[in-house]
Amino acid sequence: MKKPKVNRMILAMCLGCFIIAIFYCQNNLKQASDSAIEGTNGQKSRRSPLQTLHDGDQVESSVQAAHQGRRELLEEACRSYTRKRRVLIPEDLKHVMVDDRHGLLYCYVPKVACTNWKRVLMVLTGAAGPHREPLDIPAHEAHVAGTLRTLSEYTTAEINRRLRSYLKFVFVREPFERLVSAYRNKFTRSYNEAFHKRYGTKIVRRHRPDPRPEALEAGDDVSFEEFVYYLVDPATQREEPFNEHWERVHSLCHPCLIHYDVVGKYETLEQDSSYVLRLAGAEQQVAFPASHKSTRTTGDMAAQFFNKIHPFYQKKLFNLYRMDFLLFNYSTPAYLRFT
Repeated sequence: MKKPKVNRMILAMCLGCFIIAIFYCQNNLKQASDSAIEGTNGQKSRRSPLQTLHDGDQVESSVQAAHQGRRELLEEACRSYTRKRRVLIPEDLKHVMVDDRHGLLYCYVPKVACTNWKRVLMVLTGAAGPHREPLDIPAHEAHVAGTLRTLSEYTTAEINRRLRSYLKFVFVREPFERLVSAYRNKFTRSYNEAFHKRYGTKIVRRHRPDPRPEALEAGDDVSFEEFVYYLVDPATQREEPFNEHWERVHSLCHPCLIHYDVVGKYETLEQDSSYVLRLAGAEQQVAFPASHKSTRTTGDMAAQFFNKIHPFYQKKLFNLYRMDFLLFNYSTPAYLRFT
């Protein structure tokens, strides 16, 4: 008779130990989870930027409405002008930079304040070292490969999780202003010798009748007309992809495959940058640098450059950049003469 009683006692003790083990494991898991939520910067759990965007209670309604309108226009343009959808591949994500601390994905577009946005992300992610002010970071350091991680570096599962749960944003600019800005920066500045050698010599060789030997050697006096001839020449893209400084935004950031939550514009740069930082809860941590450049490329400046371009080539160039005009709701420039 004693044996069943002993067995019951042993069974009860085993069950008690099992229950205690479960509670212990749950407690450890909770602590690990809490620790992970706090993150490397020691901050407590908070709403993600994406949650803040959808809640819509942290930003003025007019700003919220403006950005909602941009998203809807982009989605409508994608439906209207994109015939066939495809699956994203890692190659598509090389321009998408990741901030795991704040849950941000930023697709950088050269000549659309990307140097300052990279500086801001370096401060936010801790990649800036001792620098706490974005403008304290030398411009060349902001562009060093590997300083900020890109989405293409992650596994497929990690990519999909970030695309679902992080705030995705991109900044765009009137396409021809951006193009003129790229030309002025890369072909009229003496310090861009690498671009002169890499692209200037090729442009001079192909598109200048009877070039001087020194021009073929240096490639430092490319005219805007020659640059346009180079862009619209079918052989250019057959040979290699466009350089990122004049590649179309839709080819860099794939806005019809990646559903961007915020489409910032260069024309409203400071307001839109503040909006992103507010959504990220980082407006007290860093401020987007104000622009004081008197040399920035304007619409009037672009008009002067295009005044020298024959209407035939204006039309060919517009067709080349047409999708950027359509997707981001930019009007055909009034100074173009083919319309």
